[in-house]
Amino acid sequence: MQEKIRCSWVNPKNPLSIQYHDEEWGVPVHNDHKLFEMLILESFQAGLSWECILNKREAFRRAFDDFDPEKVCGYGKEKQAALQQNSSIVRNKLKIRAAVNNANIFRAIQQEWGSFDRYLWHWTEGKIVYETGKASSVLSNMVSKDLKQRGMKFVGTVIIYSYLQAVGVIHSHEDTCFCRHHPS
Repeated sequence: MQEKIRCSWVNPKNPLSIQYHDEEWGVPVHNDHKLFEMLILESFQAGLSWECILNKREAFRRAFDDFDPEKVCGYGKEKQAALQQNSSIVRNKLKIRAAVNNANIFRAIQQEWGSFDRYLWHWTEGKIVYETGKASSVLSNMVSKDLKQRGMKFVGTVIIYSYLQAVGVIHSHEDTCFCRHHPS
């Protein structure tokens, strides 16, 4: 039996990496809860490998109340201090603060647009962008700039590009990958 050809970033020795690639990465997401989870995880990934974050994902889910935006909005100093002591996650004080800050802005965007999904997908008029080999783009520049103007942190253009790939706004599976879907 021939092994499936996957994108080059996948660690073939890590079942979490394989499962994430095969079942999640690049699949369009329209659920606000999932969009929030991925936004927080991508912001924690800044300066680290995605595999590092993926390996800690379940611990992040436990630590951040299953990424319930309402709960994360309410995290005070005590909860943030407890997160900084949690060795199961990335204990970066600035990223933890940013997660709480970003949760509040995420909620404000939901209120303004009716859902974060509507806000996010309006940038492409609901269409998937097909491109590979990039770390940023005009699209990620625009979304990043808007989120920063709204006050979000750890949402630079490279992080946002990675986020857009993760939630399927940008389809970046490599041409040789079995998950590659070409636009019709």
